Amino acid sequence: MTTEPLLSDLDHQAIAVSKALAADAVEKAGSGHPGTPISLAGVAYLLYQHEMRCDPAEPRWLGRDRFVLSAGHASLLQYVQLVLAGYGLEVEDLRQLRQKGSLTPGHPEYRHTPGVETTTGPLGAGFSNAVGMAMAARYEHGLLDPDTPLGESVFDHHVYTIMGDGCMQEGITAEAASLAGTQELGNLIAIYDDNDISIEGGTDIAFTEDPSARFEAYGWQVLDVDWTAGGTYHEDYDALHAALEQARAETRRPSLIRLHTVIAWPSPTKQGDESSHGARLGSEEVAGLKTALGLDPDQTFQVPEELLERTRAQADRRAETARADWDARFEEWRHTHGDQAWLLGMMEAGDLPVELEESRPTWELGESVSTRVASGATLSALAPVVPQLWGGSADLAGSNNTTMAGQPSFLPASVARKEGDGPYGRTIHFGVREHAMGGILNGIALDGLTRPYGGTFLVFSDYMRPAVRLAALMGIGTIFVWSHDSIGVGEDGPTHQPVEHLAALRAIPGLAVIRPADANETAAAWVEILCRPDKPAALVLSRQNLTVYATPGTAAAGVHEGAYVLAEAREAAAQSAEGEAAATAPAVVLVATGSEVGVAMEAREILQAQGVPTRVVSAPCLEWFAQLPEDYRASVLPDDAVKVSVEAGVAMGWRELVGDGGEVVSLDHFGASAPGTQLFEDYGFTGEAVAQRARQALERQERRQ
Repeated sequence: MTTEPLLSDLDHQAIAVSKALAADAVEKAGSGHPGTPISLAGVAYLLYQHEMRCDPAEPRWLGRDRFVLSAGHASLLQYVQLVLAGYGLEVEDLRQLRQKGSLTPGHPEYRHTPGVETTTGPLGAGFSNAVGMAMAARYEHGLLDPDTPLGESVFDHHVYTIMGDGCMQEGITAEAASLAGTQELGNLIAIYDDNDISIEGGTDIAFTEDPSARFEAYGWQVLDVDWTAGGTYHEDYDALHAALEQARAETRRPSLIRLHTVIAWPSPTKQGDESSHGARLGSEEVAGLKTALGLDPDQTFQVPEELLERTRAQADRRAETARADWDARFEEWRHTHGDQAWLLGMMEAGDLPVELEESRPTWELGESVSTRVASGATLSALAPVVPQLWGGSADLAGSNNTTMAGQPSFLPASVARKEGDGPYGRTIHFGVREHAMGGILNGIALDGLTRPYGGTFLVFSDYMRPAVRLAALMGIGTIFVWSHDSIGVGEDGPTHQPVEHLAALRAIPGLAVIRPADANETAAAWVEILCRPDKPAALVLSRQNLTVYATPGTAAAGVHEGAYVLAEAREAAAQSAEGEAAATAPAVVLVATGSEVGVAMEAREILQAQGVPTRVVSAPCLEWFAQLPEDYRASVLPDDAVKVSVEAGVAMGWRELVGDGGEVVSLDHFGASAPGTQLFEDYGFTGEAVAQRARQALERQERRQ
């Protein structure tokens, strides 16, 4: 009896062609990273053609395994396999590597290239996304098929990621790997390309630890596949396949396959050399590589038509078999799980329940509530209505108010502490891992069915900025919750008092920064965020109590617009029959966000008493406001009125809104350790101080006239 080999002659030929294509593409582009796409070509081919469950005809098929190229600089590693498997890319797309408008940009980009699950390039970011995708799979299992054992549901799948020495050195990888081990994510498989090469030379100049011991300490299964053993380099795909089988069989731990390779092998003179990492090899070296591979050294982008037809046919056959099995299981599930099938349909369509708006909690005018508390109350009210909303905090849930009341924790049974906690819980405990939390949230959002949120203090958004930027770049609906938003933090001092953070976050294109003024605006903000799933949102919340100034209806309409008239200017003398001064055109418009809206309201009372018609505009989200038609924006901020912005942060960005004649009440220095009320007074955030600044602006305007 003979055993059919894992890889056929066709497969070996396809791997050789894959290596050559990677070299050719970088050579033509004049830049790129050929080394890893050459040495790992067979690894990627094995995954796409023999290991992963996927369907090239439907890249977003619900039943697919996920693949994340965390070493995103090696984008050709994925692009070549997308061509060979038939994902809609052609050899011509490889010729256009790194060119404007091509399907093959320098790094993989989500929603740009079919088959790419996430935008990668910043090392370690993709790995944290993969952890998030693995967590999402487990939560979705519990949401849609809770009675089926884990690993046996139609919604269970594996997440594969390829990482390199650079990913292994990044801090975000350590954070995410530690949490993945704690969470016992048995559906996560990472292949670590251990080639001992970095841009500056051998990794020993900066990286001498034992990654295997580290990951074992994190709680991972670590499998070693050494292609360099024995003195003769050998790409042993049988050994790699066996390791992948062993990884899939392990359901209690994530698996790291440590694969020892030689970068750029079998390039004749640059294999194992840092020069092959991030620059083209040169025509002579590429010719030598092709000769070593048994290919014609004089041909470029050589893919025999028969080879392409056969690799695509092979991928199609595997997909057909996988789909037939999965589709049958899915139909059985759908007919026996009517409520969950309805929920799945709603989540796939991105729809929200009709009860969303009416489930929003409300507060009476004049109540005093911090927006972080209002946010927590809103989350708890939304919990039974929006089951696809879930998340937690970086060990600050009690301060951020990010725990939905009564909801269990998302934890493996071995770590569960209270009744109800378990693998399908809803409250995520990220630990003190802000950067990884951001990347994991992105991975959950990328999976496409649920909306994740994660909280910490606003000052620590600095630790999360790379993940926030990637969320905005990809246009995904990650929700970042940041409390303790100003000098109102008080006695904790300047290390915990964000000053420049609002401006820095507003500088990220595509990120909506929402800083509600009161409890009703906060509740409205949550509803509005859920209605905008195609962009990330930053919800910025106060530690201190704030007076409720907006009715629920006013808040809902105003938050939707981004900025709105909260209090209108009134005539100085004429009174209505009821005794209230009639509305009139404002001489001054005070524009404020968050806790400073209350300061603006106090300033308005002073100015109105002095005969200055003053309007207060609450501006919870400048990004949403900027998207509205010019006529609406002009109606809120009329050109002929003096405009004064009030925000306890740096002035950056406000001059454009108030104009040259306006006034910017800002905080352009760090705070201090003192009660927040004292700091607001000392730094000019009082009604009288703001009124004085407004009068100064009015005087300047009068002198100019």
